[in-house]
Amino acid sequence: MCRYILDTDCVSLILYNHPQVTANVAKHQVSVTIVTVQELFNGWIGRINDPSMLHNLPTLYSKLWTTVKYLQTIEVLDFTAEADSCLKKLLKDHPPLRKNRLQKDMRIAAIALSVGATVVTRPFPTYSLNPRVTPTSFSTDNPIDFHHFKGR
Repeated sequence: MCRYILDTDCVSLILYNHPQVTANVAKHQVSVTIVTVQELFNGWIGRINDPSMLHNLPTLYSKLWTTVKYLQTIEVLDFTAEADSCLKKLLKDHPPLRKNRLQKDMRIAAIALSVGATVVTRPFPTYSLNPRVTPTSFSTDNPIDFHHFKGR
């Protein structure tokens, strides 16, 4: 059975109750990666610790709580030694992917490669820089693509 991995952007859309994304994701077996968990928590902690956001703490903590509750309902894939090997090979074989701004996306891609999964994301040049990626339309109503990483 094919496994789909939601990238951080897709999870954010789900947390904001985006109707098309939520409906489409409900039709598939999906998971997220520990990298997405890191990105989500880093985002909320950065806002919570921002002195200019003190007036908004109840809302920020509520959104962090919603994120925690959502993550309790979905499988979270770890960054394993196999994923690390895939990442190293990916970066060695494709030097343009070594950019700092691509680090987290490439870690998600490496996890997908290590388990033979498909990453669900918005059309974004990060994944298309990799010749091992074949995008497929996820929805005609919303620009979300399945990117299949041919690994294993």
